[in-house]
Amino acid sequence: MAQSDFLYPENPKRRQEVNRLHQELLDCLSDSFHATNKLIGVLNTHLGCRLASIEMKRDATIKENCDIIIQAMMKIQKELQKVDEALKDKLEPTLYRKLQDIKEKETEKIAIVQKVISVILGEATSAASAVAVKLVGSNITTGIINKLVTVLAQIGASLLGSIGVAVLGLGIDMIFRAILGAVEKTQLQEAIKSYEKHLVEFKSASEKYHHAIIEVTNTVKHQMK
Repeated sequence: MAQSDFLYPENPKRRQEVNRLHQELLDCLSDSFHATNKLIGVLNTHLGCRLASIEMKRDATIKENCDIIIQAMMKIQKELQKVDEALKDKLEPTLYRKLQDIKEKETEKIAIVQKVISVILGEATSAASAVAVKLVGSNITTGIINKLVTVLAQIGASLLGSIGVAVLGLGIDMIFRAILGAVEKTQLQEAIKSYEKHLVEFKSASEKYHHAIIEVTNTVKHQMK
């Protein structure tokens, strides 16, 4: 037991809560790595991109791992922007505007893209058209990915950013020392509040991101039948 625990008997419970929240944050981070790699696989397979998969580093900090995902998402957005610019260049203005119109049926959008996608990619399948519509003609790049990038940047900039991913293996007390190096009641409470605040935002943004990728992969499977 830490010496300050005699003054603050609730501190052990608070350390346990920090431990639980830290693991929850790591689980969310791991899920984001997995989802991003899934999206990278779809882009490489169907849109001819050459994006490298990413891996969570166990010997790095939370911030360093957040930065890995952010950099990957920036590269994804850059590739999708290239496709968007190519579609805008090849399609008539009225047809291109239909791709951006949320009221237009997805099947009609796919039909529009199929007219020019082979010119853009050299050789393309119906699945490639579906991926282009889902990712370029939607709010995934402008909304969902941007939101997740913002949340990841906030986590990296917070007191959580300096904590090591593998710190759980060092024991509960080491987690707290990695945060602030003390066991005062107010500091533990601040750590818990920080975890809780960022986890709420991270979970919300992450769920939307995962759902969007599931939609893309399901559409691809449907087009390939």
